[in-house]
Amino acid sequence: MSNSVSLLIGGDCGPAHGPKQGFPIEGYTEGVRAALQSVDMRFVNCMRTYSDRGVQADHAPQVAQPVEMAQIYTDGGFDAVTMANNHSFDAGPEAALDTRELFASRGIQVTGAGRDLAEARQPAIVEKNGVRVAYLGYTSVATAGTEAGPNKPGVASIRVKTCYETRGPHQPVRIRTEPDPKDLALLIEDIRALRKEADIVILAFHSGVIRLPRVISDYQVAVAHAAIDAGADMVVGHAPHLPKAIEIYQGKPIFYSLGVFAMTKGFPAPSWKEPAWAHGAVRNHADLDPEFPLMPYGKACTLSLLAKAVVTKQGIQRVSFLPMAMDERYRPQVLKNGDPKFSEIVSYLEWASEDMPHRFTVEGDEVVITAQDA
Repeated sequence: MSNSVSLLIGGDCGPAHGPKQGFPIEGYTEGVRAALQSVDMRFVNCMRTYSDRGVQADHAPQVAQPVEMAQIYTDGGFDAVTMANNHSFDAGPEAALDTRELFASRGIQVTGAGRDLAEARQPAIVEKNGVRVAYLGYTSVATAGTEAGPNKPGVASIRVKTCYETRGPHQPVRIRTEPDPKDLALLIEDIRALRKEADIVILAFHSGVIRLPRVISDYQVAVAHAAIDAGADMVVGHAPHLPKAIEIYQGKPIFYSLGVFAMTKGFPAPSWKEPAWAHGAVRNHADLDPEFPLMPYGKACTLSLLAKAVVTKQGIQRVSFLPMAMDERYRPQVLKNGDPKFSEIVSYLEWASEDMPHRFTVEGDEVVITAQDA
C-alpha cells in the first residue's frame, strides 16, 4: 500500500525486576522485538519513573526505578510513550520530569505529563512516509493531587464524578460514572486542534476498573465516544492490567484495555485483603495466579495484545491486534496462529467484547477488527 504507515501500540509497561534480580532488561522485548521492528511506529504506556531522584512511595515502591531499567523502551524502539497514568508522580515530581527528559534525550517523545498543564496536554507527533500520526495521553485514574495545572506539574487528567442509585432492598446499587465536563472539554479541544496538525489522531486513555475482567465504566464509553466524535481516529486504553472489550464506534476502533505490555512488581495490592475480595464478592475470574507471583493483577493479566493499525493520510485502512502472553520469565511473547494461547486470547476478547459492536476475523497471525455489518 503506497504512502501507508503501520504502527503498534502496547499497554502498561514498567518491569520492576532487572539484572540485580536475575531478569536481564533486554529479555523483556525478545519475544516481541521482531513484531515491533516490522512496523513504522511504536507507542506504549510508561508506568514507572527512571531517575536518581526518585522517592519510594509506601503504596507503590515499585514506581521509582533506576535509569538503567528504561532500556526496555529503547530496546522496543518506541517512538513515544504516554505518562498520563496513576503512577507517573508517585516517586515525586522531580522523578517524573527527569523521566520525561530522559526519554527526550533518547529520541522518545512524551505525552500526558509535564511541567504544567500545557506541557502535559502536548501530543507526540511522529511522521513517516509523509503521514503524521498524533498520540495524545489522558488519564481518569490519576492519583489525587497529581493533576497538572497552569503552574503545577502533573498529568493530563479527566476527573470522574461517581453517584449511586439505590433501587430497592433486593436489587444491587447501580454505580454511575461521568467525566468532568470541563476536563472533557479540554480533551475535545486538543483533538480538534490536532485534526489540523496530523493525519491520524490516537487517544491513549488510561482508565477503567483495575484487575476486574469485562467491566467497562460509563465514563470510559462517554470519553471514548466523545473523542471519536471530536475527530480521533482510534482510542487505546490501559490501566486494568488485563485485556478488555474492543468496540467499533462510528467506524473507528476503541480498545478499552490492551492489558500489560511488560510489567512486574513484588507484592499484591492491599485491596486483595479487603473483605470484598476475601469474601468473594469481586473475586470471580480475578484470583491471583500462583504461577506468576510478580504479576499480582489477576489471572487474566498474563494475556495481552498489541493494537495494530495501517494508516494513510486519509485515515485508518486496517486495524487488528496481535495476541500476546507472558512466559515464565514475565516476557511478553507474540503468539502464532495455531498456538492454544492464541485461540484462548481470541475467545477471551470475544467474551469481553460481547456487548460491544465488533467482528473479529483471524488472518494469519493477526485478528482483524471490523464493524459487525462489514
